[in-house]
Amino acid sequence: MDSINKNQPEDNLKNLQGQEAAQKMKELAQSAESCFFCTNITSGQPITSRPMAVLKTDDDGSFWFLTSDDSHKVEELERDPLVQLFFQGSKYSDFLTVHGTARLSKDKAKIKELWNPMLKVWFTEGEEDPRITVLQVIPTGGYYWDNKHGNAIAFVKQAVGAAIGVTLDDSVEGKLDVK
Repeated sequence: MDSINKNQPEDNLKNLQGQEAAQKMKELAQSAESCFFCTNITSGQPITSRPMAVLKTDDDGSFWFLTSDDSHKVEELERDPLVQLFFQGSKYSDFLTVHGTARLSKDKAKIKELWNPMLKVWFTEGEEDPRITVLQVIPTGGYYWDNKHGNAIAFVKQAVGAAIGVTLDDSVEGKLDVK
C-alpha cells in the first residue's frame, strides 16, 4: 500500500535546520504552552512522562522550566540527562516532538526571570523557595506536524478534497535539526 503522501498534488515534507528549526520549535511550543516531559530515555525501562508548562522558549530553541530539587524527575535527570518533549497545540495542528539534553541549575537570575505568581502553588515559599531548580532543555533535534495555511484553510481543503475524491491535505511535516 502506498503512502497517502503519494496521492497528494503538493509536497508536504519540509525539513528545517539551524535557526529556522529553532524558530519552528519556539512557535509550536508557544502554541501548546505545555508538554509531556519524558525522562529515562536510555534506561531500558519504560520512559517516565509528566505534564509540564514551558515558561520560556529561547530563539535558539532552548526550553526553560522550573522544578523542585526533590522531584523524581531531578533524580532521573542526574542519572540520564537525555529527554524528549511532546507538544500538541491544537486538535488539528501544531504537533511537535523534541529530543535534547537537560541541564539543572540554581541560577537565581534565571529563577527571577521565569517566576510568575501562579508557581507559588508548587513553591509555597515563593520566588525564594530553596527547592526551586532551573531546568533547561537544549534541543538536539525533533520532528513537527503542522499545516501550511492555518486551520481554516486546512479544513476547507479537506472538505473540498472529500467532496471531489482528491487528496487535498494542507499538512506539512519534517525533521528539525538545530545543530
